[in-house]
Amino acid sequence: MTCIYSEIGGAAALTAVVEDFYARVLGDARLAGYFRNSDMTALKRKQVAFFSAALGGPGPYRGLSMAAAHRGRNIGRLQFDLAVGHLTAALTACGVPETTTAEIIAAIAPLSDDIVADQHSAALG
Repeated sequence: MTCIYSEIGGAAALTAVVEDFYARVLGDARLAGYFRNSDMTALKRKQVAFFSAALGGPGPYRGLSMAAAHRGRNIGRLQFDLAVGHLTAALTACGVPETTTAEIIAAIAPLSDDIVADQHSAALG
């Protein structure tokens, strides 16, 4: 059985997806403010490492837990859902098959419990 990481093309494919994802997120006025003071190069590198581990790639993820990485960011359900939409679009744009995209989105959906600050949409302050 092939893991999703290999199926979609490994590190090169994940890097392309993450680049596309953040271009979309940073272009969305409802999300861009969350990244105002972020080192985007480091964040993208961490995101590739996270997805690599989550999708069966080599090596464990050694970054912060999702809860720790998002603590204090006041991310609401709306923002989480917008980001998932941008991830779906990035996966599609990078040629990931629809069924595989659905598997990836299903795998990250439970992370909302660690990322969303509350059940109400948070406003950027």
